[in-house]
Amino acid sequence: MNMTRLLTATVFTAAGLVATQSALAYQAGDFYVRGGIAKSEVKDDNGRVAGGDLDVSDERGFTYGLGYQFHDKLGVELNGSQDVEHDLALNGADIGSIDRRPVNLMLNYYPLGGTGSRVQPYAGAGLNYTSFNDETLSGLDVDDSYGAAAQVGVDMALTDHLLIGAFANYANVDADVKLNGNDVGNAEIDPVTVGGGLTYRF
Repeated sequence: MNMTRLLTATVFTAAGLVATQSALAYQAGDFYVRGGIAKSEVKDDNGRVAGGDLDVSDERGFTYGLGYQFHDKLGVELNGSQDVEHDLALNGADIGSIDRRPVNLMLNYYPLGGTGSRVQPYAGAGLNYTSFNDETLSGLDVDDSYGAAAQVGVDMALTDHLLIGAFANYANVDADVKLNGNDVGNAEIDPVTVGGGLTYRF
């Protein structure tokens, strides 16, 4: 048996075993923590700085989250990621890098919450706060940003406590840029972040 067939058989066997477990849906009173990895893709046009076109690179990073279900179908979640280092270019010329740290406070809706379904889709909306630091270009300073955020995702219960899932979220991130204390433009990041990971429910 070749490796492809062996892996395929293993996956289907594992799926069959998982399907026999009685895993409960999200329900009122649940606490959970999440961890995973994701890629952030920023918008194509990142604004103008000092008369030039700013370009911000797409990057990957580790994500985290914690949440509480106050209703079978509604919950609050605080999520974010490690500092994500983005390369910066102005009119195509490298001008260094900057670290971005996003934090989102979300209200999530679970249409199948409180049911027996192992598959739990959700959608959420809320507020994003993004801080910027470790600018490598001397004199560069990017202000913190507040904006709207939205997310969609789906989790599948492997056991009563452990779930695997995927998600996508969007944040409106527009920040003023200063150079040596002078306003020189605006950075428009607006990342779409897509990722996956594990959730542990208490």
